[in-house]
Amino acid sequence: MKQIILFIFLVLQGTMVQAQSKKAAIASPDGLIKLSFTTSKKGEPLYAVTYGTAKVVNPSVLGFELKEGNFSQKFKVLKSETSTFDETWTPVWGQYRNIRNNYNELLVHLKDDQGRLLDIRFKVYNDGVGFRYELPTQAKKEFIILNENTQFAMTSDHTCWWVPGCWENDEYPYTQSTISTVDATEVKKISMNTHAMYIDDLNGVNTPFTMRTQKRGLHITVHEAALVNYPGLSLKVDRKNLILTANIAANGDGSGIRATVPCPFNTPWRTIQIGVKAADLLASQLILNLNEPCKIKDVSWIKPQKYAGIWWEMHLGKSTWDFSGAQSMDSWTKKVPTGKHGATTENAMRYIDFCAANGIPGLLIEGWNTGWEFWTGKDRENVFDFTTPYPDFDIEKVVAYGKSKGVGLIGHHETAMAPATYEKHMDAAYEMYEKLGIHGVKSGYVFKDPKHYHYDQWMVNHYNRTMEKCADHKLMLDIHEPIHQTGLCRTYPNLVAAEGMRGQEYNAWSVGNPPVHTCILPFTRNMAGPMDYTPGIFDIKLKRYKNAKLADKDIKESVHSTIANQLALYVVFYSPIQMAADVPENYEGNPAFQFIRDVVTDWDDTKVLEAEIAESVVMARKAKGENKWFVGGVTNEKERTSTVDFSFLPEGNFEAIVYKDGAKAHYDTNPTDINIERVPVTNKSTFPIKMASGGGFAISVMPVK
Repeated sequence: MKQIILFIFLVLQGTMVQAQSKKAAIASPDGLIKLSFTTSKKGEPLYAVTYGTAKVVNPSVLGFELKEGNFSQKFKVLKSETSTFDETWTPVWGQYRNIRNNYNELLVHLKDDQGRLLDIRFKVYNDGVGFRYELPTQAKKEFIILNENTQFAMTSDHTCWWVPGCWENDEYPYTQSTISTVDATEVKKISMNTHAMYIDDLNGVNTPFTMRTQKRGLHITVHEAALVNYPGLSLKVDRKNLILTANIAANGDGSGIRATVPCPFNTPWRTIQIGVKAADLLASQLILNLNEPCKIKDVSWIKPQKYAGIWWEMHLGKSTWDFSGAQSMDSWTKKVPTGKHGATTENAMRYIDFCAANGIPGLLIEGWNTGWEFWTGKDRENVFDFTTPYPDFDIEKVVAYGKSKGVGLIGHHETAMAPATYEKHMDAAYEMYEKLGIHGVKSGYVFKDPKHYHYDQWMVNHYNRTMEKCADHKLMLDIHEPIHQTGLCRTYPNLVAAEGMRGQEYNAWSVGNPPVHTCILPFTRNMAGPMDYTPGIFDIKLKRYKNAKLADKDIKESVHSTIANQLALYVVFYSPIQMAADVPENYEGNPAFQFIRDVVTDWDDTKVLEAEIAESVVMARKAKGENKWFVGGVTNEKERTSTVDFSFLPEGNFEAIVYKDGAKAHYDTNPTDINIERVPVTNKSTFPIKMASGGGFAISVMPVK
């Protein structure tokens, strides 16, 4: 009892002392990261961050611009409090069986000259910093926010990897530059298409925004966590002064209002992940730790899995999403098909047979529901009802056939960015799926809504409503054209994945993604959370369907990787659902497909063996509940040799099945050259593997019985 009283006395004593000062500070549990807080002569809240002796963030302003005026000056510190937290929690699925949540906290209570109250809460971890604004209960009941003034004043002109500041999506190629040369002019010229339509600021960037100090001493990622009832974050870049300033998405009504929030209210966390090595960023669990624990009581129906889909064949031109191809509502009601509709009962059953034969438990079906003849029109409201199948698709028969084969359906809901229509039909669609026993939904938000930006406050709430409603109906959710992920999958683990980057589909109908793209994504988009990139394309040159009538020299579209690289992505890219994206006939008879059969999507442990942003990544992951490991490695356009150190293995004898680039492999000239070999290994083994240009390798490591 005396110890408890002494502890309380020391905490109160510390609080009282700090209340008399404008300054406060807190350090990470290991003491390496330090955050300091003070106020300027103008009464501006300021914070700064250091790592060891290195400055990470120079003193930076905090606060808001409200409809009634500035809310980032003339503050006084009322008091500050510190505390420590340490727990270990178990995710429903993830890269690790257990995650430690250990931080030191500083809570600063402020009051401005108008009597308005603002609290700022800082959490300092060994892998970075999270802070958020908290509006406590006070006389003012509502805040109308015109902008957020949060700054990240960088200490030098870091190398950075970025996509433009866009409130619609993140589907752009990544650019590597310095902070002072961020300029999206050229990216805007080459990226205008149905997926990338709006760049708010040519000197802005979306988050996660990853940087490396010039001396390669530190790696830094700026992002956000727990995005609820608030617009998504992008950053304005002051190229001269190297200051990043929050640029939250505006409402689409032209009012200039960014957010309207009640009191009390907590904003999302602003996050700064810090690592000495690039590998340290990949190991960070800060984003998840800043989210609330799981709110779903029964999670037994949430199952990480692989899936196939009636999807890629549409991108290849083998089939179509629409039934009739004619812009006439009568065309499908009168059952006048084009003969190329992909989502037929017969085709779905063919895919189910393929999945069942290869241990793939999920099947995505796109284009099953009426309305695809009109989904690209200007008036897209009320085109889809998400419950009415085309005449050639018997959804009940397909679901029943899938159940008999152990294959569950993933239904597709393309909203065409008509969210008001989706809100109107959402309950009926989810109820139908639950009644049929369907446990997965892939939603889509292609195009631009004249009323909303994808990342504005209303749309953020819409995405979160779908997540919560899906949980109510026991539906796993995979969102395409989403708001960027912010770790809400900890709270609602039915949110199993999202797109949110320039994915595989771009390889089918554009200049595609260069090899370096997959060496950047783990350090940028994947830092935000699981991503649905859809790997596993074996017909690299797309000859069988899309380019079947063209001579090799005329082929424009291509998947810019080797087959070994495509296999590696199942390990390098993190997601609890992974797609075998190619059409079944392209897998038939190819021994490399065995890796896709074997690899799992849920893990007990993850080891980053090699990591250099935009160069190469090698990762090893242990299968959940099994003594099996899988290793994946990818490189950019540069061929290189990676030596895999198997010291991550436990004691015992294992067999490594190595899928690697052949001697003449090259992503452009010879992408299908692959060698497969079996090698005995122990935890003392090392194994050099040459990766071709745009290539990689994948390894299944199984215990010897």
